[in-house]
Amino acid sequence: MNQALYRGAELFNDGRYWEAHEAWEAVWLRSEGEFRHYVSALILLAAALHKRWVMGSRSARNYHKALRHLALLPRVYDGVDLEDLRAQVERALEVLEPRPLLVLTTSDLPKDK
Repeated sequence: MNQALYRGAELFNDGRYWEAHEAWEAVWLRSEGEFRHYVSALILLAAALHKRWVMGSRSARNYHKALRHLALLPRVYDGVDLEDLRAQVERALEVLEPRPLLVLTTSDLPKDK
């Protein structure tokens, strides 16, 4: 499961949000509890960015769904500052041009999931 989580982070950092979404979905299928909310939030944030920067949609529906999952988690989950990630995504969704680079630090991802 860790390998797919890290792969998703690499894809996310490369701006390949749909591919990150797909990598994380494989993890989500086998997750439960708090970790499932964490992975769900990552998937929805990636989907929101994909729709914004690949499809040109200004809709933030997936972002708002992700916020519901993030609200169930501590600010920092397994070393990932979720508030910082949320703020980065929010800013990226509001920017008109150029497409911003977001970074999900892979060294901060859970080690034991």
